[in-house]
Amino acid sequence: MTYCVGLLVKEGLVMLADTRTNAGIDNISLYRKLRVFGEEGKRIVAIASAGSLSVTQAAINKLREGVRIPGREGLFFVETAPTMFRVAEVVGHALKQARHEIDETVDSEAVQTGASFLVGGSIGGGAPSLFLIYGEGNFIECGIETPYLQIGELKYGKPILDRLLLYRTPLKEALKLGILSMNSTIKSNLSVGLPVDLLVLKPGHSAAITFRIEAGDPYYEELGLRWQLALQEALDSIPDPPYLPADG
Repeated sequence: MTYCVGLLVKEGLVMLADTRTNAGIDNISLYRKLRVFGEEGKRIVAIASAGSLSVTQAAINKLREGVRIPGREGLFFVETAPTMFRVAEVVGHALKQARHEIDETVDSEAVQTGASFLVGGSIGGGAPSLFLIYGEGNFIECGIETPYLQIGELKYGKPILDRLLLYRTPLKEALKLGILSMNSTIKSNLSVGLPVDLLVLKPGHSAAITFRIEAGDPYYEELGLRWQLALQEALDSIPDPPYLPADG
């Protein structure tokens, strides 16, 4: 299991991905799930992956070597696609082809080959875009009404985003919410864990800020503690429910 989330607000894009892989309780390891393509100063394309490692690795390799699209000549690359929509299209074909090839070599009932990508980025310093790519190759684009997309273990990190994230949320606040969404997921699911890779991209910038949150990171630990205390204070401030009989 994994958790990856992208938040797209007016001031920019935030993407986070954990690094834990789990093939059983005694077979846990680390694997980078957030990769950055492109050339600084020209384009930044970040791809976060969830699902079958064999499928996502094969798809990433196809993106590096070039992707064939039925009905079109030549190879297509993330680095040369003219728009972020075309980037999503290329990534979708790579994921679909990788899954199809692996499905042909394994017993699909015994081996899980489901996989998905989050693709976010900007070309030429334009406003960032964010897409969710499904294993079948189709995709959806993040919109203003719900300015985030998730893949992997969704449910634990979703409530805080639904309650607090808006398209007009400042980028710094969006980053806080993204980290808290990840923290909530890690708290409730042992198959998701640190380190966490993050990326922040602003409109008008062709370079992204990237960082890895390691275990013991002071800010991460303080953020989680402050959030827990704030929730407790909020709970204490709410009047008692009237559904219980009075004491005495």
